Amino acid sequence: MTHVTLGIVARRRETSNRWAPVSWAPCAVLPAAPETAPWTRLAAEGAEETWYVGSATLDLHPGETAHYRDNLGSGRPSVWVALRRNGERLEVASLSVDPYEGEALAGDEALILEALPMPAEVEALVAAFVAEFHVEREFYKRKRKPADPNALARRPPRVLGLDRDEEDGR
Repeated sequence: MTHVTLGIVARRRETSNRWAPVSWAPCAVLPAAPETAPWTRLAAEGAEETWYVGSATLDLHPGETAHYRDNLGSGRPSVWVALRRNGERLEVASLSVDPYEGEALAGDEALILEALPMPAEVEALVAAFVAEFHVEREFYKRKRKPADPNALARRPPRVLGLDRDEEDGR
């Protein structure tokens, strides 16, 4: 397994909605964690602010290289960033370059999920990881066994005791 530390940037926008006065969304992935302290405001324009959320670790697993290859070959390689509310702040809940894991994270309503463009440095690192660890596996389709219509009609063999004929003295 390989670990890569990335920096995460999020955008905060004020909304006109009285139930959600503020909206957060991840907006950029930095190829390395900067020296900046987490929760540093980077820019502000009107009702929109950009914040450095902090660093997060991207884990690359050798068994998932086919998924990484699908992401790299998609035409728009992405990093899926999931943020979770922690009081007033956000925390990075998950970071992935596996498109199928990103799709699975979309089902969690508590997460703020975005597929962000993968930085060129990270793309090169993931491509090198796939080249080193990918093993092409042949697709194996299991065959269905035909149903046995008498499977439920059979009685299990008697293990304990005597047969009924012997019990009755016959």
